[in-house]
Amino acid sequence: MADMSPVFRRKPARSPQDRLVTLVRKPGCHLCDDAQAVIEKVCADLGVPWEQKDITEDAELHARYWEQIPVVLVDGEQHTFWRVNEERLRRALTD
Repeated sequence: MADMSPVFRRKPARSPQDRLVTLVRKPGCHLCDDAQAVIEKVCADLGVPWEQKDITEDAELHARYWEQIPVVLVDGEQHTFWRVNEERLRRALTD
């Protein structure tokens, strides 16, 4: 298996409790509030920890995501932005 192409290698499945969802948001953003409601529900159902970060308090996040908020990261990688699909997030955390 050492010679197998990386395309065909799968990472071992991770337990949902070992994942981290991050909501990048700003105050007064109604889409951010909608995204948070979906994240809270899915993470509570699966036992996944989550956090939120305010782009107005982090210059790097602001520069990177200011046009896309809310942005959802799963394990530090961008999962989606603007609207959060509950089933897609659930699949990302359990597959």
